[in-house]
Amino acid sequence: MTTATKYDTYPKYKPSGIDWLGDIPDKWNVEYMKNLGRFGSSGIDKKIVEGEPLVQMVNYTDIYGNESRMIDSKRELMTVSCPAWKISEANLIKGDLVFTPSSETTEDIGLSALISENLKNTVFSYHVIRFRFSKGLDNEFKKYLCNNTFVWQQFSRLAKGTTRQILDRNDFKNIFVVIPSVEEQKSIADFLDRETARIDEVVAKKQKLMELFKEKRQALITHAVTKGLDPKAKMKPSGIDWLGNIPEGWEVKRFGFLFSFNKGLSITKENLQDEGIPCVNYGEIHSKYGFEVNPLEDDLKCVSKDYLKDNQGSILNFGDFIFADTSEDIKGSGNFTYLNSREVTFAGYHTIIAKLHIQMNFRFLAYLFDSVNYRTQIRSMVAGIKVYSITKEILKNTFVLLPSFLEQKSIVAFLDRETVKIDEMMKKVEIQIEKLHEYRQVLITSAVTGKIKVEPTFSMV
Repeated sequence: MTTATKYDTYPKYKPSGIDWLGDIPDKWNVEYMKNLGRFGSSGIDKKIVEGEPLVQMVNYTDIYGNESRMIDSKRELMTVSCPAWKISEANLIKGDLVFTPSSETTEDIGLSALISENLKNTVFSYHVIRFRFSKGLDNEFKKYLCNNTFVWQQFSRLAKGTTRQILDRNDFKNIFVVIPSVEEQKSIADFLDRETARIDEVVAKKQKLMELFKEKRQALITHAVTKGLDPKAKMKPSGIDWLGNIPEGWEVKRFGFLFSFNKGLSITKENLQDEGIPCVNYGEIHSKYGFEVNPLEDDLKCVSKDYLKDNQGSILNFGDFIFADTSEDIKGSGNFTYLNSREVTFAGYHTIIAKLHIQMNFRFLAYLFDSVNYRTQIRSMVAGIKVYSITKEILKNTFVLLPSFLEQKSIVAFLDRETVKIDEMMKKVEIQIEKLHEYRQVLITSAVTGKIKVEPTFSMV
């Protein structure tokens, strides 16, 4: 196990009894979680049933992605209903831990958050497991007890599943944790609160820098695809208020006049496999790809060749654009990719295929579809609350700008060159952020497993 090397170690160690943990400080102990308290589930879902009392509910997403690893009354929680008798059984009190018992990957399973104060009229979801301590631990130390690499490795080994990884209650009960004295727990928690706050401050500054790079990139693209590259070019009114003037030789057309449409395959994740015909799905458009996808280079899930006969309309041709037809947030509305390959490829679930009818540079269109002006058109038309729907009609009614084919090529060459420079700077900052996150986790794991010695914090009274 990698440790933070600039700190002292404890004077005396003993075998932990666990090979992959190694030695622990002499007076520390290794315990099963089942010996420290009790795990519980609630069976409460996201529904509101007429006649049942309303409650606030801690859900999966209140733990996953919660960098603070704490939940208090300031956090905005989901409102649901449940039978009155369940409220007292599934309540949350100061010092409870709540865990995520499932995940799409083993790396993200078993995350936990500390309930840092008594939460009135608040329960936990059936997607969450609650742990209530019966043995006294320092309250602040609890948020680090299981949020460390030593414990996460155990969860990863125990997780079971194919499309989704799952832990059952016995898995949680048989997790090992390392327990120092209560005094040392407090010192460790104070130390980690202080040091992780410093790391987080540096990360926040670098993330701000990343946002500035993204804004610069977006502004560069938007200006090039709506105003061109020649600052002295003659301009004319576009006829669209929000677009303003455009270069004199450019045209404005509705998306629907340039493209025809098809839908992707009506399948689910369960239909996907490792071999067969490559398939570009909703999730891949949102999470993996930018402008283009190439099944010869990208790791795509596949479908059986049995789909070829009856689903010709869902087959992509070179240069076809694929839009995700829903998004979980307004920002993702209009996410897309295009096929940069002549390999037989399907569009998968929750996708719209847009086939171009005229000669245009695909990368120019990709830059245009990624511009602020184009995305704003889609965002102004989508409907939804928790899920935003992007329909063919919405796409048909957006405006597309048409420079000459030669000018399209010039704009693409310029943007390819300039965006690469910005992307390289962003990549450097991204690596720095990743290393800070890694160091943060090494520091936490080293402190809670006794690989480094944390000196007590003294206060003046």
